[in-house]
Amino acid sequence: MANIRLIVGLGNPGRDYEQTRHNAGFWLVDQVAHKYAVTPTVQSKFFGMVAKFNYHGDDIHLLKPQTYMNVSGRAVLSLMSFFKIPSTQILVVHDELDFAPGIVKFKLGGGNGGHNGLKDIDRVIGRDYWRLRIGIGHPGDKNKVADYVLKPPSVEDKIVILTALDRAVNVFDMVLSGEFNSAMRQLHS
Repeated sequence: MANIRLIVGLGNPGRDYEQTRHNAGFWLVDQVAHKYAVTPTVQSKFFGMVAKFNYHGDDIHLLKPQTYMNVSGRAVLSLMSFFKIPSTQILVVHDELDFAPGIVKFKLGGGNGGHNGLKDIDRVIGRDYWRLRIGIGHPGDKNKVADYVLKPPSVEDKIVILTALDRAVNVFDMVLSGEFNSAMRQLHS
């Protein structure tokens, strides 16, 4: 199995969105950056905040697109093309309405579930990439989803989500070594 070389956290840039549910992907990338002692900085040619670290001889790139959620694919495509990273070596981290807060799961490929960031990435690179889905819960009415994802979670939900992100970061050595089955077993149990 190919090792991950690009980790993309989905979210929206700017202070107004920092604490919203839709930025759960950014939150995880920030934790991964902290774990591997790097700091993402704005790199306009990649339309995002980027950091790089070396893991057992492989360069691992972190990306937080600054293009807004609906056009995240532009940032992903620019970085993957520049560094010649195949889609199977990309992990996209995103909020997941279909999971309760605290649920975090890996998956390879699949549909976008109506997630606009994934729709745009699928449009430009296809669907053959890894996903880390971070449960944020559902408002119970599809007409309330847009407002729900752009609001901060309750204090209780935020604690549960951040605890789940800690569990996910704890399996990243396995993820970066290509040991997805082991990482999934540990994270999903």
